[in-house]
Amino acid sequence: QVQLVESGGGLVQAGGSLRLSCACSGSIFSFLSMGWYRRAPGKQRELVARITSGGTTDYVDSVKGRCTISRDNAKNTVYLQMNSLKPEDTAVYYCNALWGAINYWGQGTQVTVSS
Repeated sequence: QVQLVESGGGLVQAGGSLRLSCACSGSIFSFLSMGWYRRAPGKQRELVARITSGGTTDYVDSVKGRCTISRDNAKNTVYLQMNSLKPEDTAVYYCNALWGAINYWGQGTQVTVSS
């Protein structure tokens, strides 16, 4: 069983930075493809960034150059470093783990960027 717990959200001014963390229980973390999704008010959930078990990363165009996803397999944790934050980044951010065809989700952490 995989359980995900996010932390690091909060209120920040435009141009600021936040680092989100997602701690993963279980012994298969290094085999999981990990991702960060977000859902803004009135919008559908979207993939923000993903990192495979091999370390390959991918980002949605709107955050390229501003966000970095990374993982620490020794700590069973995935991170999302977000810089130059914009008000349109305001959303609930969810950690996702993909194991084959099975998706696991965290409870979400709120990120609010004020203008």
